Amino acid sequence: MLPEEDEAFLKEKGLNYTEESKNGFTHLVISNFPFPEAYTPREAEILIRLPAGYPNTKPDMFWTRPDIKLNSGAWPMSSHVHETYLELPWQRWSRHWQHEWRPGVDCLKTFLAAIITEIKRGR
Repeated sequence: MLPEEDEAFLKEKGLNYTEESKNGFTHLVISNFPFPEAYTPREAEILIRLPAGYPNTKPDMFWTRPDIKLNSGAWPMSSHVHETYLELPWQRWSRHWQHEWRPGVDCLKTFLAAIITEIKRGR
């Protein structure tokens, strides 16, 4: 399922995760993922759906459970849609990889870094 490089990265970071293959995707769920002060709650599960062909094919977007909102009570930008994966409802964060995906270079480490950068924007 996950490439060895990705498993090593997740373990090195001490991230608690599960993975499940379903409908042509590897569904990676990272538990207890911290969110900055701009959000409530401050911790959630993050779902990353890795498409068939990954790591040569880029992932797109990420999802959270429970719902994450800004402290103002508003939805973060482009995150009000909900979808069901693994028989659970997930809040979709419509964030898209902004650079050309580089097979053999880009991996879960670079994709997760992009997610963290986006979350830190607090919008």
